[in-house]
Amino acid sequence: MDGRAARRRLGVATAGLCVGLLAWNTVVVPALPGRPASAVAANAGATVLLLAAARWWGLSWAELGLARRRLPAGARWGGVSAALVLAAYAGALAVPALRPLLADARVAGLDGPAVAVRALVRVPLGTVAWEEVAFRGVLLAAACRLLPLPAATALSCAVFGLWHVRPALRGLDANAAADAIADDAAGGLLGTGTAVVLTCLGTAAAGLLFTWLRLRSGSLLAPALLHLATNSLGVLAAAAATRAG
Repeated sequence: MDGRAARRRLGVATAGLCVGLLAWNTVVVPALPGRPASAVAANAGATVLLLAAARWWGLSWAELGLARRRLPAGARWGGVSAALVLAAYAGALAVPALRPLLADARVAGLDGPAVAVRALVRVPLGTVAWEEVAFRGVLLAAACRLLPLPAATALSCAVFGLWHVRPALRGLDANAAADAIADDAAGGLLGTGTAVVLTCLGTAAAGLLFTWLRLRSGSLLAPALLHLATNSLGVLAAAAATRAG
């Protein structure tokens, strides 16, 4: 009886977590005054609170991908993945015809210090740590207690994809590819919808890769390093591409 009750409680907590994560990124964060600094602080605080909640639910450090003994494996897998991302960005920067693919309107107007803050503070604390703990840490671990691994993975990736609806709407003009999708579609709303759907599908697929790294290495460090390289190096690459013309 106690086991069934605990499972029910975890099921309710997991469902609440899915809804809460989507509400957080869609409703709560956009309403914060003083963004983006307040959003970074809120996400960092939410990371700590969510880990505390996960431990209270009975999830172990190993289930969360935070066991110290798995850190070396996480560093190896994550380091290799990050190196591949670095090579891809460097290759794109080296070829003038590919530089427009790195364009990001959110970075184009930033000076050097602002680029550094975005790449070294906002991305690591406000995005990577929070999203990895939430999706590949707590949500995946809780879902694995309730569902077979493929279903738990699908749930984590689906919520991760939906999490990016608001960022997709905000960043439609961030690169030429997104603009082309919006312009070529049959109408503004359809173009926007197409771009948002493709963004969500793309981030869900990225979530699948992050989850594979998390499970293969046994450590949250592996997907975190890949995520960090993709986002932070992406900011630096976009800034470099803008300055290179």
